[in-house]
Amino acid sequence: MKTIKEPARDIPVRAEADVLVVGGGPAGIMAAEAAAGDGLRVMLVESRGFLGGNLTIGLPILGFLGRKGNQIIEGSAQRFIDRLRARGAASEHRPCKNHMSLTIIDEEEVKRTALEIMEEKGVEVLLYTFFADAIREGDAVKGVVVESKAGREAILAKTVIDCTGDGDVAFRAGVECRKGDAEGGMQPPTLMFCMKGVDVQRLRDAIVGHPDVYDMDVMPPEQFRTGKFITVGLRTQIRQAQAAGYRIPVARTILITGLADDEIWVNMSRVSGVDSTRPESYTYGEIEGRKQIYEIARYLREFVPGFADARIEKVAPFMGIRESRVIVGRYVLTAEDIIACRRFGDAIAVAGYPVDIHHAKGGDCTMHFCDDSYDIPYRCLLPERVAGLLVAGRCSSMNHEAMASTRVMSTCMALGEAAGRAARLALKAGVQPADLDVEALRAELRATGAYLG
Repeated sequence: MKTIKEPARDIPVRAEADVLVVGGGPAGIMAAEAAAGDGLRVMLVESRGFLGGNLTIGLPILGFLGRKGNQIIEGSAQRFIDRLRARGAASEHRPCKNHMSLTIIDEEEVKRTALEIMEEKGVEVLLYTFFADAIREGDAVKGVVVESKAGREAILAKTVIDCTGDGDVAFRAGVECRKGDAEGGMQPPTLMFCMKGVDVQRLRDAIVGHPDVYDMDVMPPEQFRTGKFITVGLRTQIRQAQAAGYRIPVARTILITGLADDEIWVNMSRVSGVDSTRPESYTYGEIEGRKQIYEIARYLREFVPGFADARIEKVAPFMGIRESRVIVGRYVLTAEDIIACRRFGDAIAVAGYPVDIHHAKGGDCTMHFCDDSYDIPYRCLLPERVAGLLVAGRCSSMNHEAMASTRVMSTCMALGEAAGRAARLALKAGVQPADLDVEALRAELRATGAYLG
């Protein structure tokens, strides 16, 4: 690649924080909220013009409940849902055979509520600000370099929490990171879109009354009689459409009821080979995903009951990325840990979502379930050999298969809360996050409502 030499220059220091959270998605919101307090200066940097990340793209939150139907994600994540529910902007946690549970949320209220919480907690938010580089001295991260309309600036921090989803801070700080399976294949992303004018009752009646025609894979038809639901099936309809010349990129019809009675969110676009850490690849994914949604909408109107008069109401502001970088931390969670429902002495979160791998090639997916739930150890948030840095969310230390479970938003919210509380407690104790008394962290998590088993 051709290069140029950039002249050396002094970068102004915009701010000095106690805790800096980079990325304002599900993990980042929880991390910033949990880190605030004790007189600490907490900052949150986000590249978009709103907070919420994947909470704002029309996806339901999966996995608040475990395999046995008990609630396993509580604490700050549940309090966030409670605030939404008080505004009529979230559903109950409805059990689901495939996804453990389904929680429908209003994406616009998420943005409002997240900013309200940041204001209440005294967190300083910087929107439209891009992370550009990590500032590292010796083995410790000392802050970050950001880019915005104001130019290139530094934000120094005693502790940085990487909630970028892509492990951007960790990668730039020299932490070992990995992407994908043994061949580098990553789960493909989806561009969500919403359709209004759907006759949802007609769709319910078709699934419940004719399960032989409108199959839902392993999901019982009775599940669709009342309440909010997600469909995973209608394979026959897709095959019929493909035989008629429709270009449908997936093997299953995935539809999610919205909060409005005639609203359905569609999770069916799929662009294989997208790498969200490469802008040209991410751009291709957005363009191709947008092309796909119009063909998918045409398929739904023609082949799926209830969609004949439906219209595309809105498209998500960005693709939902299922997989990119993960760090290699002090412990790497594996699918074997998940399937065995493994327990850890330093557990800071409990999860129960299945290992749900959308195939890197082709349009199908594979799911593996544990019988109950599993622990996520604190060590998964700690990079090896780099101090002053915590990593929370889907870029925490998991292998390819395990991340297919931990990537769901409820789990990311729990990891974010744990990281934020760890950062604050470590500063209060005058130690690095890696040297924090984990029992003190676990005690605070329990005392503030988190579920640890």
